[in-house]
Amino acid sequence: MATLRAPTAPVAAARRGIVPLLGAAAIGAAVSLGLGVYAKVHDPIAHFGFPTVLSMKAWLTTGVAVLALVQLASALWMWGRLPGAGAPPRWVAHAHRWTGTAAFLLMLPVAYHCLWSLGWRDTDTRVVVHGVLGCAVFGALTTKLLALRINGLPWWALPVLGGGLVAILTGIWLTSSLWFFTNVGFPGI
Repeated sequence: MATLRAPTAPVAAARRGIVPLLGAAAIGAAVSLGLGVYAKVHDPIAHFGFPTVLSMKAWLTTGVAVLALVQLASALWMWGRLPGAGAPPRWVAHAHRWTGTAAFLLMLPVAYHCLWSLGWRDTDTRVVVHGVLGCAVFGALTTKLLALRINGLPWWALPVLGGGLVAILTGIWLTSSLWFFTNVGFPGI
């Protein structure tokens, strides 16, 4: 008969980190769902000072997408996964944090417009996918930011959360900015 042994310290620590990670994911899911519900029931209002609302959203979302790529590259460098880059200098961690902050700040006017000016739309598949991703990005961001403060987080959690966030932002860009630039016009200003 086999005897059960206590897990090793790293395994036990990772298991302890799962519960707070699940809590962070639940809070992130609630943020996503709340934004979607609010977008569905809110009436449209005015937009910012761009020539058109769609051009504002397309350009700001493009800025977010560029910053997301910087986030991906800096995270890969910090985790030692950027081929040929060597050890990252100290400024890489600061650049990672500040580009994430800048991306969040660029997302706010876009989210403001989507929620307050447009609300939820289900006119076609692209718009539905874009709306779902738009709500999901804030849930994913909430989950990632909460996870950063969890002690004993499993080793895979931050790369998965960060990669998921980049994937969602890529989907948002593809269903908004790329669509705008190819269907409405480039540069759109």
